Amino acid sequence: MLKLAIFGSGSGTNCQAIIDAVEAGTLDAEIKCVLSDVEDAFILKRARKHNIPAIHFDCAPFKTKLDGEAEEKVLQILKAHGVDFIALAGFMRIVKNGLLNAYAGRIVNIHPSLLPSFPGLDSGKQAYDYGVKFTGCTVHFVDAGVDTGAIINQRCVAIEDADTLNSLMTKIHEQEHEAYPEALQWIAEGRKVK
Repeated sequence: MLKLAIFGSGSGTNCQAIIDAVEAGTLDAEIKCVLSDVEDAFILKRARKHNIPAIHFDCAPFKTKLDGEAEEKVLQILKAHGVDFIALAGFMRIVKNGLLNAYAGRIVNIHPSLLPSFPGLDSGKQAYDYGVKFTGCTVHFVDAGVDTGAIINQRCVAIEDADTLNSLMTKIHEQEHEAYPEALQWIAEGRKVK
C-alpha cells in the first residue's frame, strides 16, 4: 500500500480523482496528507472534506521552486505523517535535490501533454497552437529535469477542428483523472515501470 502525500497549487481535480480511487478501492493507497504552496487553494478544501490532513507551506523567498528552509519544513511534515510516496498534482513549483534525494524514485507527476513533446508550462496551449492532431497526458517519475523523468502511463486525445483550447483541456483533464490513479495502482502492485 502506498502512503501518499499529494502536492498541488490549484483546484485539485487530479487529487480528487486519486481520493475517489482510494475510496472506491481501486487504488491501494492511503492519503496521509495533502500539501499546497497556496494558502487558499481548493485542493486543501477537497482534502479537508475527506478528513485528510491539509497543510499549507510557504516557499518564500522562492517563486518557482521548493528549496531551502521551505523544503526542509516539507520533509519534516512528510516524515511526521509517515509518507513513503509523493504524487504531484498541479504543483506549480520545481522540486529540488533535497526532496528528490529523500524520495528518490518515489515522486510522480501528471503532465498535460504526451511527453517528451511540450514539456513545461502551458503545454496544452503549446500543442493547440502548434497544430498537432493528437496530444494527451503523461504520468511520469520526477527527476532533476523539467518533465524529463521516465514515463509510466500516457493517454491520447484527438484535437478536432471544432476544439477550442478550453474544450481540449477538458478532454485532457478527463484522461488525467483516469491515467493518474491507474499509474499509482500499477506502482502499488509492484509492476515494473521504468
